[in-house]
Amino acid sequence: MDAPRVVKKTMRTLTPAEVEILMTHAQDSNYYPVIYTAVSSGMRQAELLGLRWRDIDLDMLSISVSQVLYKRRGVCIFKEPKTMHSRRRVAMTSKLAQFLREYRAERESLHWHLGRPLTLDDLLFATMDGKPLDPCGLTHTFRKICMEAGLERVRFHDLRHTFASLMLLRGAKPKVISEALGHASVAFTMDVYSHIISGMQEDAMALLDEVLPSGVTRSGRGAAKL
Repeated sequence: MDAPRVVKKTMRTLTPAEVEILMTHAQDSNYYPVIYTAVSSGMRQAELLGLRWRDIDLDMLSISVSQVLYKRRGVCIFKEPKTMHSRRRVAMTSKLAQFLREYRAERESLHWHLGRPLTLDDLLFATMDGKPLDPCGLTHTFRKICMEAGLERVRFHDLRHTFASLMLLRGAKPKVISEALGHASVAFTMDVYSHIISGMQEDAMALLDEVLPSGVTRSGRGAAKL
């Protein structure tokens, strides 16, 4: 028997303008912090929902992926990342670090009003009472926000693709992107985003055209001596 063909889901990446539209429509949502962090880091949904404050180093601008959150049969379960590549340290932008500083101050104020201090073991993204965010609720709300923003066929996972595509278009090396995404190899990253890389060939040729000298035909060089 022939094995069934694996049908790849269509990848949808957002342009910088679409990212801005999405953020504008999401800013009043309780899920805004996790959405902003997702597009700024390229992390998977399960990785984001498993983050604790001890995993964030705002001085060194890094995020450690050490646990993930999955929902199975209606119950949220924390697990270790599946592979050694998934268990990684992700660099963050200065804008993301500044946002998380302000976000932490808000969470500390909330916890103070609730009568208990914010600890390093508290989840980064949690409900008002500190419980894990429901992955299904995040997925549903994100889809609704995208529809209201006029962004069709956008899944939460497409924020990860958007991060990678924007990094590639800004000239980041595939190996750096592969490590940030937690892929097993650069070859896998190149395969997933081959359509973006191939589309960058024209820009690469334009850059090459700037540094190479113009060719000179034989007539321009003068007749060759026989």
